[in-house]
Amino acid sequence: MTESQSTHNAPIAYDVVVLGAGPVGENVADRTRAAGLTTAVVESELVGGECSYWACMPSKSLLRPVIARADARRVPGLRRSVQGPLDTADVLAHRDYETSGWDDAGQVSWLESIGADLYRGHGRITGERTVTVTGSDGSRHVLTARHAVAVCTGSRAQLPDLPGLDEIEPWTSREATSAKAAPGRLVVVGGGVVATEMATAWQALGSRVTLLVRGGGLLSRMEPFAGELVAEALAEAGADIRTGTSVTSVSRENGTLMVVTGKGDRIEADEILFATGRAPRTDDIGLETIGLEPGSWLPVDDSLRVTGHDWLYAVGDVNRRALLTHQGKYQARVAGAAIAARAAGEPVATDPWGAHVATADGAAVPQVVFTDPEAAAVGLSLAEAEQAGHRVRAVDVDLATVAGAGLYADGYRGRARMVVDVEEEILRGVTFVGPGVGELIHSATIAVTARVPVPRLWHAVPSYPTISEVWLRLLEAYRDS
Repeated sequence: MTESQSTHNAPIAYDVVVLGAGPVGENVADRTRAAGLTTAVVESELVGGECSYWACMPSKSLLRPVIARADARRVPGLRRSVQGPLDTADVLAHRDYETSGWDDAGQVSWLESIGADLYRGHGRITGERTVTVTGSDGSRHVLTARHAVAVCTGSRAQLPDLPGLDEIEPWTSREATSAKAAPGRLVVVGGGVVATEMATAWQALGSRVTLLVRGGGLLSRMEPFAGELVAEALAEAGADIRTGTSVTSVSRENGTLMVVTGKGDRIEADEILFATGRAPRTDDIGLETIGLEPGSWLPVDDSLRVTGHDWLYAVGDVNRRALLTHQGKYQARVAGAAIAARAAGEPVATDPWGAHVATADGAAVPQVVFTDPEAAAVGLSLAEAEQAGHRVRAVDVDLATVAGAGLYADGYRGRARMVVDVEEEILRGVTFVGPGVGELIHSATIAVTARVPVPRLWHAVPSYPTISEVWLRLLEAYRDS
């Protein structure tokens, strides 16, 4: 069956109904279909979701030329050739290509290829194991699930309660990644991943960026040196970074924005981006019909099953375990396997790192921030490890001391840290900051996930001369400390 459009009065039965066709919902459907379960997928916007059209893909397509130019400017013999501005129109055109022009035909074809049925429209839970889909044309479908309903509706940008905000049409992450031109003056409110990445992109694409950060620095959920190095580079690029600063009001007159801060500063801008957090897309999906609170995050067990509902799963951002696309896809693989096992009456593996539990959500979540320099981390920071009660030691290395880093970029600046559990002699977390480190993080993810003993890591020989030799430097620093 292909995309459904006709009106059905009688319920249509499936083994699994998936609410939301972003990467998470797609992966749940892929796993349940691979297990032979009939699966319906409901989507109110574009198949492929936030990541494909308004987050991961467009943001990284904007950032890739920014980072490539920055890297090239650090290479002797090349830097003089790349001193001019970026071709903003070309960058935006490539962004449009990477988002397929906001056309989801390719993703729809993929869903069809795995045998899932797509229902376009707004899906609401209307009782136990039941989802009602209302299409934009007024069509109505009632879908029932023999085994599971999976809520994969993701999250949305959360705007603060500020006077005048409704009238000025502020940017959220969606507008920041889909804008058709670079604003002359852009105020970015926030200090997290979206704020730093979009400040990096638009500053390089011609905007004059002012970054307003409520806290004392950037990327506060990572090791402190990550935010410090990113802030230093943003300031060198021309961004105005103001920490300890909140916004008290915004207004627009004759197209110009006036942003007033808690310190009394008045900043003129053309656009303002609020990157101040996320909220679950659960406010209008019928949670009240099954005793849950609309608009709430959905608590789940490690198999992603919603507390108190043996047929309901919440996968991806909606459960608030780890608001990252790759982590949501990981959860989807786990949830799909758990749904299939339960449908077949097979045992569900509940031990840590088993096939049906998302253990990595707490122990080994990787993330790359695509700024210049890149910041990449997995597992626990030093502070998080200490708060969790582990006896740990932090080992730091200046990445510039690694031969491969010097070859990668003249004047390379970066830092690496591994957090070692001194009782078990395993890694609790690893952080890299510097040009090109995004591709290093998977080695750290494997080490943390597999709980590789530090003595065994000595036998993982890094190729010379690569930046990966930082692993040897870290081990030497740990041995000598």
